[in-house]
This record gives sequence, C-alpha cells and structure tokens, in this order.
Amino acid sequence: MSTAPARTKKPATEWTVADLQRRFGPIPFSRIRQNPPPGTATEEDVLWLNDHEDRLCELVDGILVEKTVGLEESWLAGRLVTLLSLFVDPRNLGLVTPADGMYRLSQGLVRIPDVAFVSWDRIADGQFPEKPIPDLVPDLTVEVLSRGNTRKEMDEKLTEYFEKGVRLVWFVRPRTRVVDVFTAADQFARLTASATLDGGEVLPGFSIVVGDLFRKPAGPGRGKPNGKRRKT
Repeated sequence: MSTAPARTKKPATEWTVADLQRRFGPIPFSRIRQNPPPGTATEEDVLWLNDHEDRLCELVDGILVEKTVGLEESWLAGRLVTLLSLFVDPRNLGLVTPADGMYRLSQGLVRIPDVAFVSWDRIADGQFPEKPIPDLVPDLTVEVLSRGNTRKEMDEKLTEYFEKGVRLVWFVRPRTRVVDVFTAADQFARLTASATLDGGEVLPGFSIVVGDLFRKPAGPGRGKPNGKRRKT
C-alpha cells in the first residue's frame, strides 16, 4: 500500500488556527490539511493527495489548502471549459484546462484555477507539457466562487495571478449570478445577466451573454402541467 511522502523537515514555527485565519481569512479549518503539518508541505504532497485520496490541494507557503467545489460550481466550470474549448481548439490557440489543472506559478506556489487558458506562446517549444505540475502561467484564469472561499483568500489569489503574469481573470459568482472581469488586480468590471462576457485581448472574438452562462438545463416537459410531456 502506498504511503504519504515522508516528512523531512519541521515548520519553522507552529501554525495555530488563529495564524491560519490571519493568513487566509475565516476559511473553514477543514480546508487546511494538517498532515503534513502546515508549513512543511511540498509539491510531492500535492500530487500524492491527488493520486491517492482524490483531493485537490493548492500549495501556499508550505500549506495545503483544499479546494471544495459544489455541484453548481462544478457544472459552471465544466460549461466554461466546453465553451472555451469550442472556441480555442478549432483555431489552435493553445490549451484549455479544467478544474484539476495544476500550475506552478513560482517556487512553492501551486495554484489550480477552476478553468484556465494558456496560449501556445507561453508553452515551451509549443509542446504539450508532460510534467504534472508545469512551470506555466496561464493567460486567463477563472475562479468559480463557492461558499467556502474567503475574500482574503481570493484577493490574495487575484494579486498573485497578475504578479505572475496572468492577463485576464474572471471571478464567477453563482449565488449572485454575476461575473467580475479583472484586467488588473485593482481594475474590474461586474457583469450582470444582460451583459456580454468576452475574451478581451486574450481571446478576441469569444463571447457569451452572462445570463446564458448561468442558465441551467431543464429536463423534458419542465414547466408543463404535472410535468408531462406534450404529445406529438
């Protein structure tokens, strides 16, 4: 039976619950992995948890922060992956990755955006990356916010994305059905149902009406009396 990577170091200081909440905001404590101890985690731990426990964790300052995604958030991320792929793939613009695509933004910082687009210009030799955690900074990252996300957590992630070279960030907010479009960490537009979400300078020509993005599918006969299908 495979075991978790052996610990080879101890944290310089012990992280308390208060320390972690100061670091990430009032994040649910269950999202912070305690094994390995906060401050000691490595990329090896990120991969082991994904392979053996089917857990997706981002790595920040030696701390594993688990991503939690509900059904609606997962559906929205998948919908955006499909829509972006239908635009990107025929034009051979680059790669669109789903919610388990890992990116090493810098040494010791691994982020897993819910959706990302990377142009071929950013990929060495134009070859598909073979490493499970490649040294890549996406052109576009998308985060579908869930109830477990804190403002401090997302503000920090936003700042990191732009500092590392991401050009465009979308924060998709299912509860309010709006999309925040960031072209810089301190520059954004909030798009409501009637507005059009587009790819800007990153993916010129891509667009979808925000209300259509959030419109959920319905089964046959929905809305008809007693839920019965109309006879034809």
